Amino acid sequence: MKFQFANLAVAATVALGVALGGTAARAADQDIVETTVAAGQFKTLAAALGEAGLVSTLKGEGPFTVFAPTDAAFAKLPAGTVENLLKPENKDRLTAILTYHVVPGRVTASEVAKLQQAKTVNGKALTVSATGNGVKVNDANVTRTDIAASNGVIHVVDSVILPPTN
Repeated sequence: MKFQFANLAVAATVALGVALGGTAARAADQDIVETTVAAGQFKTLAAALGEAGLVSTLKGEGPFTVFAPTDAAFAKLPAGTVENLLKPENKDRLTAILTYHVVPGRVTASEVAKLQQAKTVNGKALTVSATGNGVKVNDANVTRTDIAASNGVIHVVDSVILPPTN
C-alpha cells in the first residue's frame, strides 16, 4: 500500500507539471484516472481506486461521469474511516462507495442540473438538487464542473457520497 501510494504521489507530481503546462484540450487527452491524478487534490481517491481494483475500469473506454471527492472531502470522514476502508478485507465496501460516485455516460453540468436522480454504476441512485446556490448530489456540494477527460467528465464534490445501506 505505501509503495502504491508513493508511486501515485510521484505520478501525480509529474502529471501535475504536464497539466499545468498544457491546455484544457490537452487535459481531454487524458483519461479520468490520469486527469484526477494530475489535479493533485485527489490522492486519497487515487489510492482508493487502486485498492478497489477500479483503476483499469476508469481508464477504460467509458464514457463515465465521476463525482470526485477531494482529499479534503475524505478528511471529513470520521478518523480512521479511510484507513479502514483501504484494508483488503473491506474491498467490497470500498468498491460500493467508489462506484456510487460514477454514473454511466458523459453527463455535463448543465445536464446534471436538470436531473432529480442519477443511477450509478453501483446500481443505486444519487439524488440531485439544483438551486440558485449550486448543485448538490445527495449531501455533497458540486464545487467544480465539466473537467474533461478522454473517457468522460469529472465533477468535483466536497464530501464523500455514501450509498444507502438498504
